[in-house]
Amino acid sequence: MFNPDRLKIDIDWIDALILGIVQGLAEYLPISSSGHLEIFNSLLGSNLSGEDSLQFDVVLHVATVLSTIVVLWKKFVPLCTSFFTFKRDANTTYVWKILLSCIPVGIVGVCFKDQVESFFGVSADGGNNLLLVGICLCVTAALLAFAYFFRTRTFLRTNRTGRDITWLDAFVIGIGQAIAVLPGLSRSGTTIATGIILGDKREEVAQFSFFMVVVPILGQALLDLVKMFSASGETVDQSPVGVVPMIVGFLAAFIVGCLACNWMLNLVKKGKLVWFSLYCVVVGVICIIFA
Repeated sequence: MFNPDRLKIDIDWIDALILGIVQGLAEYLPISSSGHLEIFNSLLGSNLSGEDSLQFDVVLHVATVLSTIVVLWKKFVPLCTSFFTFKRDANTTYVWKILLSCIPVGIVGVCFKDQVESFFGVSADGGNNLLLVGICLCVTAALLAFAYFFRTRTFLRTNRTGRDITWLDAFVIGIGQAIAVLPGLSRSGTTIATGIILGDKREEVAQFSFFMVVVPILGQALLDLVKMFSASGETVDQSPVGVVPMIVGFLAAFIVGCLACNWMLNLVKKGKLVWFSLYCVVVGVICIIFA
């Protein structure tokens, strides 16, 4: 049972290193990075408030966004070149589909920010969100299993690759990303599984999933920076997470993220995501039991 008396206010560099490694792995693997950050925050005894916890999570997510750009650089540069030079080609269309997919999560971020923050960190009475994480991990497992047995297994048997992502597919996948703000509901798992269920190409939907998180995460990071240096005068030094832990966590998430991104792309290509459903069920049940 989780003991609130073990809570500590600050995160040191070792905690940040562990959380950065967890973020780097879990952001790309379909096991929920936010859910695992909540689990490890509880194990490490972190006492960050919902807002502080979410801000640290955003820093780690920015690191994995940058690792996405590094790994998919050859794809990323042509997309930016076409879009910002106003070319009417497939790359520009692809970027517009990404932006369309970001609308649902943008609405959630603007309209339900306080509710989303309440899912992270600990409450005033020392409670945690392990029950919610456990339930959402089980939902992630069910979604991954359904995608495999409903679509992937059939495609592998018939050597079918699927179709290109349509405008409607992009929006539906974006809805999946918006729902996946819940800790324990894997963003990559939800979006990739949704695309596979819709009949999209596995490799293409994996890359699309990794690209579609760039805009909302960088947007949230920009808002946090503005807030950090606002009239209140609060800086990183004054926050529960200091400069050194921030840097350590960022670098750990970036380096591990580069490795995990390549690994995940290969797993999606081979249609082996279903095995992660077993992991999510086991961890989910453990979280529910010890919540």
